[in-house]
Amino acid sequence: MPHRYPTLAPGLLACILLAGCDAPESMRGATSLLQMMQPPDPLVATEMAINPWDADARARGTMLLANGYFGGEDPYHALYLERAADEDPNVRAAALRGLSLHGQPEDVPVLIAALEDPNTRVRLEATRALQRVHNPEAIDALILTTRRPDPGSIERTGEPEPTIRAEAAHALGQYAEPRVIQPLISALDDRFLAVNTAARHSLTTLTGQDFGLDRKAWIEWNTATDEPFAGQTAYIYPAFHLGKFFWEYIPFLPGPPNETASTPVGFPPALERHDTPSPG
Repeated sequence: MPHRYPTLAPGLLACILLAGCDAPESMRGATSLLQMMQPPDPLVATEMAINPWDADARARGTMLLANGYFGGEDPYHALYLERAADEDPNVRAAALRGLSLHGQPEDVPVLIAALEDPNTRVRLEATRALQRVHNPEAIDALILTTRRPDPGSIERTGEPEPTIRAEAAHALGQYAEPRVIQPLISALDDRFLAVNTAARHSLTTLTGQDFGLDRKAWIEWNTATDEPFAGQTAYIYPAFHLGKFFWEYIPFLPGPPNETASTPVGFPPALERHDTPSPG
């Protein structure tokens, strides 16, 4: 995800002074507004990311590296993998965001392990990363994550957070394997609409069919067809979107650069990339 390079308007200094904004910690020592708005030096971000005494610094530094134009280079990629096991959940979440943006199929075991993290944000980042990195090793873990947990079991039997269940159901839309169909149909019966909608989107992407949220219709179709994936279209992961900084509301200044939705890293190239509309 690229950094922001806003073109500063002449009146921006007055806006900042009137707003009473403080410069971020990483911008202390800046000698001009332009310098304050520039992304941090990679060395500064790296020093923050490897700070052994300050977890907040590690989290911020890791996120700065992940969002930097240089964030996909090998040393930073190795850092994300290492920080995915950090003792602090915010650092782990930042590292998983780095793997979302720069990860490779061989990183999937790390992402699968993070699906069992006690921290909700960490599990959410891991699930979103699995939307962006294609590896069939993730299928079983994603199926489990689409399910509601069994309160009577001491083992992991599902995911308690509906947002994460929805993201997992969406991620399954990239895997044209028979074992994913029934779990997605089952997810149509989830108590939360976000999970239902994500499961429907994945079923439509995989099959080219659309029976809405009608679980019975999907079951009947799945039972009757011999080629469930004949109408498959390319899976497109949902993009990260940034909110605007206050100066980006000023007329004629560019808005935040947002990630472009695309197919996952490692996705089979046989399918021509094209967007499929989300079911309404």
